[in-house]
Amino acid sequence: MSDLIEWTESPIENKLSRMDRSESAIRIVRVLHRAGHQAYFAGGCVRDKLRGAPAKDYDIATSAKPEEVQKLFPKTVPVGVQFGVILVMEEGVPFEVATFRTEGGYQDGRRPTKVAFTSVEEDAMRRDFTVNGLYYDIEGDKVIDLVGGQRDLDLKLIRTIGDPDARFNEDHLRLLRAIRFAVQLDFEIDRQTFHSIVKHSALIRAVSAERVRDELSKILTSGNPARGLRLLDEAGLLKQILPEMETMKGVEQPIQYHPEGDVYIHTLMLVEGLKNAPIELAMGCVLHDVAKPATFQRAPDRIRFHGHDKIGAEMSREICKRLAFSNAETDLICALVAEHLRFKDAFQMRVATLKRFLSLDRFDLHLELHRLDCMASHKNLEAYNFCKAKWEEFQKEPPPPRRLVTGEDLIALGMRPGPEFSKILRVVEDAILEGTVTTREEGLKLVESQFVKREKTES
Repeated sequence: MSDLIEWTESPIENKLSRMDRSESAIRIVRVLHRAGHQAYFAGGCVRDKLRGAPAKDYDIATSAKPEEVQKLFPKTVPVGVQFGVILVMEEGVPFEVATFRTEGGYQDGRRPTKVAFTSVEEDAMRRDFTVNGLYYDIEGDKVIDLVGGQRDLDLKLIRTIGDPDARFNEDHLRLLRAIRFAVQLDFEIDRQTFHSIVKHSALIRAVSAERVRDELSKILTSGNPARGLRLLDEAGLLKQILPEMETMKGVEQPIQYHPEGDVYIHTLMLVEGLKNAPIELAMGCVLHDVAKPATFQRAPDRIRFHGHDKIGAEMSREICKRLAFSNAETDLICALVAEHLRFKDAFQMRVATLKRFLSLDRFDLHLELHRLDCMASHKNLEAYNFCKAKWEEFQKEPPPPRRLVTGEDLIALGMRPGPEFSKILRVVEDAILEGTVTTREEGLKLVESQFVKREKTES
């Protein structure tokens, strides 16, 4: 084991952000040992180290009761003291220290109503999947495997600890977690475990939106999100959490633009191109054609989806709200959906219009969505290449002064405030972007020539 896990004690000379966090985790374990308690690394950190992957977090399982943990360390946070969970803080970085426990009485499909502190043997049996039920003893330099986790690591298999029906009835979020681990680790799901997920898929509706969003986000931002969507679909979970994708199935598209097939197939093919993408791009890809089923029309010349970009943005906002995405995430996801058709018009855009388009927040994500959209359909990248080149060119230019003329200037010219002001200022801004107006004086002259004289004439 020591050739796989290099967990050694060494003095902390730098901040935790500059060092292997395992050193602080080892110090916590050894403090617990010196106080006479059992203490092991547990769960994902052991799994990942055995796989040769970097551990993201170091969780510690111990025989020490929560109050004993609190007495041993100067800075702690009782985040789940009723469940035996204490955060031990090391230079501002939290390490979860949990007392060995059994759980029971899961009334809300997520949290136990009763907890009893117990042994490591019983603690292992209350965990979710065998590959997450491993412990590492730093004193004996050995893995403690009470659930067959090392075997399943070798088999690359996600399997529940004990009866899958019981595990999923206890904690419904495990239905999604099984899919997430299979995708993140590139493992298969044990057949009995998968059958149980299918059987209990409707239980996911009882889980909070925030928990569902977190698991879905981890799936979509993984190295293989398309496999994640397929597994969710096969398990019956996709129609529970994203029923809008279910409606995409069988919705025809014009074959000259979409030889790949229906809207659902196109969306999956688009997502195939994603790998470790930001969640906003991933959700934008999933939802970019979400309104096509609602806007489908079989016209005399071909199939049409009038307004599916704008309607899709509205639908996306409701979906993001339902899944409790942040306002910032929601705004960007909806913008990606709303703007995804504009690339086809880029060649005909006025310079000012094109520059505004290229100035969209996170235009790099808009570009990537368009590229993936093309590659999942007609594969024509002319608009992508044009916009990418113009965007790169535009970024090298000094930013134009957007507001050389203000509403106060218009009033000073004798104009009456009203809705027309925004249109006038937009004309000036267009001229700035076009390069025909570069100073405040030129802007005022433009207003006087096009609007002041006209207003006087009309009055």
